[in-house]
Amino acid sequence: MANTNIEWLSMSDKSIVSIIGEYIKHQRLIQNKTQATIAEIAGINRWTMSKIENGEPISLTSLIQILRALNLLEVLNIFKIESQLSPLKLAKLEKQKRQRASTDHDKKKQNKSEW
Repeated sequence: MANTNIEWLSMSDKSIVSIIGEYIKHQRLIQNKTQATIAEIAGINRWTMSKIENGEPISLTSLIQILRALNLLEVLNIFKIESQLSPLKLAKLEKQKRQRASTDHDKKKQNKSEW
């Protein structure tokens, strides 16, 4: 896909599905695999492969199966939620960090035997 600056917000759902289908077809052809081969690996009908490549909607499950068959599941990484600490929480954690090392005197008291 040469154009990486796609205006997704201005596109209709049908146009977005069409771009996804073009991407899948492009990747399939790069791998030199037929629709039938990918459909068999994905466990779907060849008709479903044809549908998505022609810009027609398919189920999300079928899309995932196709991406798996093409070894392209990494495109789903965009959906991973990274946990981020708020600045306030980060400040509280920083405040709880140890500020000083204990002295040797404190360690001797702890190790001193009562005998």
